[in-house]
Amino acid sequence: MKKFMMMTTAMMAMVMTQPLFAAGDTHPMHGATMDHAAMHGEMGNMNETTTKFLVKKMIDGYAVTFHVMAASSEMQHGGSHNVMVKIEKEGENLSKMPVNSKVIGPDGQSASKMLMKMGDWYMTGYDLNLVGEYQLMVLFKSADGQKHFGGVYYPDSKPAAH
Repeated sequence: MKKFMMMTTAMMAMVMTQPLFAAGDTHPMHGATMDHAAMHGEMGNMNETTTKFLVKKMIDGYAVTFHVMAASSEMQHGGSHNVMVKIEKEGENLSKMPVNSKVIGPDGQSASKMLMKMGDWYMTGYDLNLVGEYQLMVLFKSADGQKHFGGVYYPDSKPAAH
C-alpha cells in the first residue's frame, strides 16, 4: 500500500505541474480543455467573508463536493484551512480510492498533498491565508482504473470578462 501511495504521488507530481495550467483562460486536462468559468461549481458565488465554502461539481459522472473551512486550533491538518472532498457516484459515497489534491495560490505557488479518509470525506490541510483566488484540484482513480481530474476556485468568484 505504501508503495502504491508513493507511486500515485509521483504520478500526480508529473501530471499536475504548473506549466499544465499556464495556458491563460483554458486549462488542458487529459487531452480536454475547460474554460475558467467551467471550473466554478454549481453553487454559485460565495463572498470571502463566508466562514465555509461548499461547492458540488460533476467530474466525469462523479458528484464531487469541495468543502473548505478555516481550521480551528484542534482541527488543523497541516494548514490554516481544511480542504475536504466527497466523491459520489449515483448517490453512493465512494471511499476506497487514492485521492490527490493540488492547490495553486494567488501568488502562483503550488502544493500537492494526498487526502486522508475522514468519515465520508477525504481531507487535508493547506495554508490559504493569502488574499485572492486559489485553484483547488483533485485527481482520483476509480475502481475501473480510470483517472478523473477536476477542480474549483476558492473563494468561488466568477472570472472577469476578457
